[in-house]
Amino acid sequence: MTMTLARGLALVAALLLAGGCATPPAGRTVACPASVPCPACPVCPGAPAAALPAPPAAKPLQSAAWGELPGWPGEHPAAAAAALIESCRVMEHKAQWQALCEQARALAPGDAAAQRFFESRFDPWRVVNPDGGDEGLITGYYEPLLRGARSRSAAFPHAIHGVPDDLLTIEFGDLFPQLKALRLRGRLEGRKVVPYYPRAELTRREAALESRAIAWVADPVELFFLHIQGSGRVELPDGSRIRVGYANQNGHPYRSIGRILVERGELSAAQASMEGIKAWARAHPERLGELLDSNPSYVFFRELDEGGPGPIGAQGVALTPERSLAVDATVIPLGSPVFLAATWPNSTEPLRRLMVAQDTGGAIRGPVRADFFWGFGHEAGARAGAMRQSGRLWVLLPR
Repeated sequence: MTMTLARGLALVAALLLAGGCATPPAGRTVACPASVPCPACPVCPGAPAAALPAPPAAKPLQSAAWGELPGWPGEHPAAAAAALIESCRVMEHKAQWQALCEQARALAPGDAAAQRFFESRFDPWRVVNPDGGDEGLITGYYEPLLRGARSRSAAFPHAIHGVPDDLLTIEFGDLFPQLKALRLRGRLEGRKVVPYYPRAELTRREAALESRAIAWVADPVELFFLHIQGSGRVELPDGSRIRVGYANQNGHPYRSIGRILVERGELSAAQASMEGIKAWARAHPERLGELLDSNPSYVFFRELDEGGPGPIGAQGVALTPERSLAVDATVIPLGSPVFLAATWPNSTEPLRRLMVAQDTGGAIRGPVRADFFWGFGHEAGARAGAMRQSGRLWVLLPR
């Protein structure tokens, strides 16, 4: 039965129930004399109540005034202008951004000039969830440092894999511009495209992926969090370092292992931070593989220039510590300035700052949802791991 036919039958059934009486008992015939019309049933026994239509989803971007942004312009808007100039490497190829990027590069130094620039060239739009609320989850990420080597050994048994030769990526936007945000990943099985292997299967097929390994690291949990962060550095035995960045993903949805541990009752919600998960892993090494494989998503990497300015985000530009934000790009255009009103990690102290949307993430879905890039190293990792704050967003769009 087709969906159209099924919906049609359901509609007919609903109309019949709404306009007629309950079916007479079996073996009994009910008829009206020709001269007497049948009375209408005031209430039909057993008829389902008419379902109320669902309220329409709120528009994700709603026009706002500058006075609505709490604490505007926040801390050091000139730093956001510098991050915006980095995005202009990509954005200036769009007609509406050309003059804007030229003006950004010509800005006089100082926060006052940056504030005037944003207020004169952009309009604020409040970001809203489908239910009309404007609060959402703000998390953090960073660029970690792992210990590793160029070849596999007993000390370094876990691979950072490059993109496999059999991974297909199909961009729907190449054929249908209206579907530019959709991407399919899979592999060929005969003449069919089928889903690519989930993490558990890739773990079992480790040997088939070895030829694409970039480096090998010591700690499987640190490697797992490298997948979540999307970029990082590896310190080799001779003290030199290499930088790796996101190249592709296996197409499976991200599933939080912290949430899994909370659902199982093994961690409280407050304990399900990066450090809390690492502590659980150290206490339960025999169960670690099963836990990691419960997240089917798997990230593949590429080697980047260690001397470069920073990890590369989804927009294709270097991320700026404490100014780059990962967002859902189907709602907030990459390259757009975004004003964030949240609190500092594990604190009620306001964090009000102008950022730039320069990255995306597998867990960053929905309008009011963002990931704050803290930078490189231990301190950045501590802040990123602790950040799980409620916040609001305003995207600034060119006039």
